[in-house]
Amino acid sequence: MMRSAIVVSLFLLASCAIGPNYKKPAIEVPGAWKEAADWKPAEPKDAVPKGKWWEAFQDPVLNGLVEQVTVSNQELRAAEARYRAARAQVAVARSSLFPTIGAGANATRSRRGAGDTSQSTRNYSVTVDASWEIDLWGRIRRNIEAAGAAAEASAADLEALRLVLQSEVVTNYFQLRVADVTRELLDDAANNFQRSYELTQNRYNAGVAAKVDVVQAEAQLRSTQAQAIDIRASRAAFEHAIAILIGKAPASFTLDKAEFHVKMPEIPPGIPSTLLERRPDIAAAERRAASANARIGVAQAAYFPALNLSASAGFASSSLAHLFTAPNRVWSLGAALAGTLLDFGGRAGQVSAAEAAYDEAVANYRQTVLEGFQEVEDNLATLHWLSEESKVQLDAARAARESVVLTVNQYKAGTVSYLNVVTVQNTQLSEERSTVNLIGRRLTATINLIRALGGTWS
Repeated sequence: MMRSAIVVSLFLLASCAIGPNYKKPAIEVPGAWKEAADWKPAEPKDAVPKGKWWEAFQDPVLNGLVEQVTVSNQELRAAEARYRAARAQVAVARSSLFPTIGAGANATRSRRGAGDTSQSTRNYSVTVDASWEIDLWGRIRRNIEAAGAAAEASAADLEALRLVLQSEVVTNYFQLRVADVTRELLDDAANNFQRSYELTQNRYNAGVAAKVDVVQAEAQLRSTQAQAIDIRASRAAFEHAIAILIGKAPASFTLDKAEFHVKMPEIPPGIPSTLLERRPDIAAAERRAASANARIGVAQAAYFPALNLSASAGFASSSLAHLFTAPNRVWSLGAALAGTLLDFGGRAGQVSAAEAAYDEAVANYRQTVLEGFQEVEDNLATLHWLSEESKVQLDAARAARESVVLTVNQYKAGTVSYLNVVTVQNTQLSEERSTVNLIGRRLTATINLIRALGGTWS
């Protein structure tokens, strides 16, 4: 009866764990996005994929590049290895719940005395040993809890990195396409300016135009040619960046020029702010808070004594031939209860450090959430105002083109100087470039918004 009472008592003790039970830190979640207040709510398009979010841009070349990130990116492989290591630590921590069993064999020969009176003895033994720490105060279980939360944080880190790398590929791809469009625009302008330069030279040779007209035409031509060369350097940098992201050497990767048809995916402004909690980096920060909370219990368990059970069984004999016989059997059972009586504040310091680490993790989690809200608000505002700017910019480019036609006719009629022609032509080129750049900025803001939402808005 007494033995049963002891077993029940140990079971009840083992069912408790020292330290605070984890509760997810509270965060304030707004009911709606501030920068989406003036938008007309839209229904999500069911036909648009939400998981592979980049497919919403409907670009087959882009789809193929992003798929290669998961397969070949070295940063992602390193993060995956870190996750496997974190998961292995959970198995290490869980193993402490069970006994540790070992085996050994020993053979010794010793001599005592000297000369004719010396005696030689031999000893042989084979033993199996077991030791087991009874988790009375939950130290081991808190360790398992901490390791499990850390592994989940590592898994979230892996997904966060995957999302970052995917968005970088998409961003660099569209910047490269914008560079191609800009280069085509500059090449066309340079061809037009070349013809204007030749025309002005002929007019000068005929005595109709002044030398200053020729100089101005040449300066305009060379400046545009220089800009076209600069765009080539930018395009090469984007291409090299994509190569590294998909795990290839820049020398072995080429992305040919292609027709660029912009497809802006529709992201409904009615997306809930609670969606942000599914962002991988936010999930990782929350899991680190859970891990830090469990570490408090591990530190507090050090105040209590540890109970260790040990057992050993085997055979010992001075004769190898009779080693495995009943008379040579040996065994032992034992229990040890050990704890620290005085450590001059060591354990208290460890508990305080664990509590401070938890407070830091909670603050980091809340800060990550706040930054997530900011990123969504920033990109909602950017998309909204860039859309409005694009409408005005298209009118500006149209007016600039009309101004060039009118001014060239006036120049041919002799009513204005060639400086006026150069001015309006440069204005037109600037407005056309601004129009193209706005497309790139809107695409980048769209990508950033999807990334800020965790890669989905469903």
